[in-house]
Amino acid sequence: MKNLEKYNIILASRSPRRQQLLKGLDIPFTVKTLEIEEKFPEHLSKYEIPVYLAELKTKAFEKNMLENDLVITADTIVWLDGETLGKPQDYNDAVRILKKLSGEKHEVITGVCIKTKAKSVKFHALTDVYFKKLSDEEIGYYLDHYKPYDKAGAYGVQEWIGYIAVECVEGSYFNVMGLPIQRLYEHLKEF
Repeated sequence: MKNLEKYNIILASRSPRRQQLLKGLDIPFTVKTLEIEEKFPEHLSKYEIPVYLAELKTKAFEKNMLENDLVITADTIVWLDGETLGKPQDYNDAVRILKKLSGEKHEVITGVCIKTKAKSVKFHALTDVYFKKLSDEEIGYYLDHYKPYDKAGAYGVQEWIGYIAVECVEGSYFNVMGLPIQRLYEHLKEF
């Protein structure tokens, strides 16, 4: 995209999946992350939580932002029965989360923030994911072999569990991986 050539694009994410997805747009970028405490106010809706966290990540860059920097941040939550299923604390917590998702439809919501010194855009994307009923053996195998402790909802859709558990996806598959890349592309065209 010609309009982006003037920018130093920074993806503020350690996620190899987000990096892979952004590479797919053939846009040059660098990866830089700053530590923030990922806490959000209790009163936020399920749509507001990931956008709030993405914006929080962007704010960490504001102080040292150069005129031509364009920072992209994202945060993904898994939502089921009125609660956020975040990254598991340990093996037992991952088992608990996957048992909750087993046989259920859940929502994956990603908030994205794109920021330059002059402009800021934020949005969210929602995808419904339907899981088959998982056996204890399947959950154990996945956790032993893939160790998804850095993933909201204790799973990566692009891994083994995505192949065997996901019956249906309504919405962006890439959103479930952590970045609604088509929506991001449309917003980047406007910068």
